[in-house]
Amino acid sequence: MRTLLDHGRRIAVRAGDEAYFASACFRAGIFGLEPPSRLAQMALLLQRYGLLSASLGISALRNADRVVMRDELGVITYRELDEETNALANAWHRRGVRAGEGIAILVRNHRGFMQAVFAAAKLGAKIVLLNTSFAGPQIREVAQREGTDMLVVDDEYVPMLEGVEPRRGRWRAWVEEPTERAAPDTLAALIAGGSRARPPRSARGPRVVILTSGTTGTPKGAPRDEPRSLGIIGGILSKVPLHSRETTVLAAPMFHTLGFAGMLLALSLGHTIVVHRRFDPERTLDALADSAATTMIVVPVMLQRMMELGEDAVRARDLRALRIILSSGSAISADLVRRSMAAFGPVLYNMYGSTEVAEATIATPEDLAVDPTTVGSAVRGTVLRILDEHGCEVPPGTTGRIFVGNAAQFEGYTGGGDKERIGGLMSSGDVGHLDAAGRLHIDGRDDEMIVSGGENVFPAEIENLLAGHEAIADVAAIGVQDERFGQRLKAFVVLRDGHELSEQQVKDYVRDNLARYKVPREVVFLDELPRNPTGKVLKRELAAR
Repeated sequence: MRTLLDHGRRIAVRAGDEAYFASACFRAGIFGLEPPSRLAQMALLLQRYGLLSASLGISALRNADRVVMRDELGVITYRELDEETNALANAWHRRGVRAGEGIAILVRNHRGFMQAVFAAAKLGAKIVLLNTSFAGPQIREVAQREGTDMLVVDDEYVPMLEGVEPRRGRWRAWVEEPTERAAPDTLAALIAGGSRARPPRSARGPRVVILTSGTTGTPKGAPRDEPRSLGIIGGILSKVPLHSRETTVLAAPMFHTLGFAGMLLALSLGHTIVVHRRFDPERTLDALADSAATTMIVVPVMLQRMMELGEDAVRARDLRALRIILSSGSAISADLVRRSMAAFGPVLYNMYGSTEVAEATIATPEDLAVDPTTVGSAVRGTVLRILDEHGCEVPPGTTGRIFVGNAAQFEGYTGGGDKERIGGLMSSGDVGHLDAAGRLHIDGRDDEMIVSGGENVFPAEIENLLAGHEAIADVAAIGVQDERFGQRLKAFVVLRDGHELSEQQVKDYVRDNLARYKVPREVVFLDELPRNPTGKVLKRELAAR
């Protein structure tokens, strides 16, 4: 009887959440009052292709002549993008691509990414998003492991792909030489020769495989089938006041969870998406001003590089339209939060999640004004718990393992294995604590904790402290073996231009602010930290130094 009551309660909560998500989508302008004929067309697209595949077609019905993307090639409208992805899907279908086959995409931020993704989605393919920072061996290993039947690449990656010849071919998305942009092996050529009619209905919906960052090991594939809930959009809308038909500068790479979700969210809202193939802080600030963008989506290292230009560089541009900076993908220091809020105003939203658990919490500008170290409270539709080593919930203020439950979790790694799950909740891989107001604070990675002289130490605490030092531009810390204490920390420091700091001064600064056992055994000064495109520090490379 109790099981039935619990089941009924969960159904009621889920129904309430979905009603909220639908209402949030309506308020934001994703849904609206539509003529009956258009509603019938939208329903047919959903029935025929599913939510991901139909999202572009539905947006094209509502925003036909609005610009969907501005990239280095110019502009493209919603109608044009929808028709071009139809043509590309039909061309691939003629060449034998069928539902469930793997299409790997190794493409930077430009229209070719969206062309490939939505054409593949319309065919019901498995879409594998490859990290643009991968070296050749990684690309080949991941492509083979994930089952690649077709490969879409930018020109710069072609030399790395010797020996990678998938059975459905290899197609170029970005072509460096203008005279080759319509060559037979390009997406442009396929689109020009393909029918723009709707492609045939696929036997199954698409599947998206996003790779983990691989900062401490080999990247893993985290697959997801078509979303069956509005929660992945509605959760963000429960915290972030996005509106339809505005402009988003999407600086985060679209192969990453944040960039991919940001692209889909902006598309659903009928936004114009402004992108550049490579991030440049000044060019991004110029794009914000020139396009009167209301939203910018970044990873923290991008925000850091913009702030390195100085607050005057931000204030010199007309950014009055900017209401939202959505940052995620890696930890953001309290110092960077303060400097960003001082330069841009109270517009920063710090989102916490992972490739596996999707979005979990969002800190609003109001949260960050109270405490710049927080990642906020859970978004609507997400359950957040802090558990001890026995799986029991701990009280506020106590550090424990972070577990998350929502409708957007991944299904388990493609190569086997899974995140730990307890009572329907999934481990994020981090440890943290809740404050008295229910806001989450990240204390470190579960697998990065060291025991130094019998005391638990998380590198993140030392990193956050040193990030606030006026002479330090960037910092990372790792655990190393120590004969006396078992383990100690080793810090890697990047100094700001024009500043000097000795190893002993760094140690003294930590000793003056934290317990003695948290003082690094060694401090190494670097010109820059090794990072992946989403800004995460590659600690496996630091450990090899």
